Amino acid sequence: MIALKTKLLFITLGLLVFISCSKPKEFEYRDIKNIKINTIGFNQSKLTFDLVYYNPNNFGLNLYKANSDLYIDDLYFGKFQLDTLMRINKATEFILPLSIDVDMKNLLKNSVKLMFNQEVNIRAKGTVKIGKSGISTNLPFNYTTKKSLAIF
Repeated sequence: MIALKTKLLFITLGLLVFISCSKPKEFEYRDIKNIKINTIGFNQSKLTFDLVYYNPNNFGLNLYKANSDLYIDDLYFGKFQLDTLMRINKATEFILPLSIDVDMKNLLKNSVKLMFNQEVNIRAKGTVKIGKSGISTNLPFNYTTKKSLAIF
């Protein structure tokens, strides 16, 4: 009888661990804020901005790394990387402070097209490395949003 109770206890604990280790849901993009030009150069410039996301999971996560290519109206704008450990609470918004090195040759080549658009499509495509309790995984993401340009 004790052996049966022990087996049931281990099976129940195993099921609880299996259920609690469900695959995390993808972060939800909310907004882009605080866009600033830090350095301007002929070949390359540095831009900083904050991306606002929402963690829809009912558990907190650690964000270890993020890598992404950024496109504006399907034109390559640059690459951003985040190599700082961030603790993300459950069911809450969080901010990713990012910087990007902008390829000025490509930007200048396509600046006329971008200047006359009232609204542009911004797309980020890459991967994030997230984890909890020492277990981590890489998740791909592909976020697209429209943003107004107030140049004139």
